[in-house]
Amino acid sequence: MENKEFVFILTTSYNAIKNAAGALQLAVNLAAVDAMIDFFLMNEGAFLAKKGFSESVSYKKAFSLVAELIKSSVEEFNCKFYIRASCVKPYGLEGAEFIKNAEVKPGSSLGEFLMKRQGLTF
Repeated sequence: MENKEFVFILTTSYNAIKNAAGALQLAVNLAAVDAMIDFFLMNEGAFLAKKGFSESVSYKKAFSLVAELIKSSVEEFNCKFYIRASCVKPYGLEGAEFIKNAEVKPGSSLGEFLMKRQGLTF
């Protein structure tokens, strides 16, 4: 595979944590084999960037804990978590403290990422 750059588009969190956990597990696995991974968080997925949120949710049936997956993504693989700007206010994330490597970006940034990377939506 030539292009080893991916943007994971996550639209779920507490509302479908198994989807978010599966996406995070796949992302960590790909990063472990030298793929460049970043995340674009929309809708309920935006909560994954809120500091402390990932410790409050878990899906233990088949994946590592969400908090551990996010920590590995950031600390071991330097993944970035981009929060869609238009999701901040509607989801009550104004003034929230975000995890390391998280920042708010306009929705147009996703289009820019997809011009250069493969996208996976969960």
